[in-house]
Amino acid sequence: MSGFRSSGRSMALALLAAALLFGGLYAWRAARSSGSAQGAPPPVTVRAIRVDPRDAPAALEAVGSLRAVREVMLAPEVAGRIVGLHLEAGRSVAAGTTLVQLYDAPERADRASARAQARFADIQLARSVQLAPTGAEPRETLEQRRAQADQAHAAVRQFDARIAQKRIVAPFAGEVGIRRVNLGQYLNPGDVVASLTSLDRLYVDFTLPQQELARIRPGGTVSVTADAWPGRVFTARVNAVEPQIGADTRNVSVQAELANADHALRPGMAVTAALALPVERGMLIVPTTAIVTSASGDSVIAVRGGRNGDGGKAEPVAVTTGRRIGDSVIVTSGLKPGDVVVTEGQLRVQPGATVRIAPTGAAGGR
Repeated sequence: MSGFRSSGRSMALALLAAALLFGGLYAWRAARSSGSAQGAPPPVTVRAIRVDPRDAPAALEAVGSLRAVREVMLAPEVAGRIVGLHLEAGRSVAAGTTLVQLYDAPERADRASARAQARFADIQLARSVQLAPTGAEPRETLEQRRAQADQAHAAVRQFDARIAQKRIVAPFAGEVGIRRVNLGQYLNPGDVVASLTSLDRLYVDFTLPQQELARIRPGGTVSVTADAWPGRVFTARVNAVEPQIGADTRNVSVQAELANADHALRPGMAVTAALALPVERGMLIVPTTAIVTSASGDSVIAVRGGRNGDGGKAEPVAVTTGRRIGDSVIVTSGLKPGDVVVTEGQLRVQPGATVRIAPTGAAGGR
């Protein structure tokens, strides 16, 4: 009997010890869990901006090409052999400069003969003018002498025109292209000698969809950019709009003119033409870095609930974006004026997490 009591007492002590052990372990875990709940993760530092309405420049962009306002392929009007060649590729020439001289000795000889006949006709006419009023010579003879003098001078002018056809001159000031002929070469009418291009003013030709026709007006400003000159913007003015819409493309052709005093641009260049439109008022514009793109669409991380503008809770907001303006984009829906959106550090932010907005100039990673 005494042995049974001793065994029961030992078992009771063992159960009490086990209960105390499990109770202590539970209390330790509870205390640890409580401490973890009280020590929340620190806020994530991000960069953010306040979205306020502002004006957005508007433009219609298209790919265009440049064309010289004045450009011509030099060619002779008549056949002849080249006896004088004054062409140098890339050289600037003034209007009226003789570039090619064809052999014109026969025409000059014929002109000298016609000029002598004209002088003789003038002498006869002068004599008749003196004699006809006195009756010494009939009035018919005076009229005949006058007609002969006119014919003689017309013959001189005709040979002058033929001699002029033997010269190829610059019709305007410009830059000579690559020479395609040589001294002594025989040319036929229309054979191309070289190109002559005035680079001072250029046309910008581009097309826009027909639905934009109501917004295209002569005198509109066109900003022109070219890959050859990164960061530089040239300004042109719309001077003509094609009255007919392209039957195959349904596009309207637009022509603008720009000054090219430094000859930076060249005919044939491909450029980007942006036709300026009236400014759009009260648009919500955010940096493109604020937009998070995923399979479900575009969104931003908004900061809500902050009091002093230095932080708050992160909240994903679905947005609809419009056209881009440089490094920014217009948000057409999803945001309202005064919203604060994260521009850097979105990938480190979980929905509902506490964020701190870094001061301007502070480091932050996306």
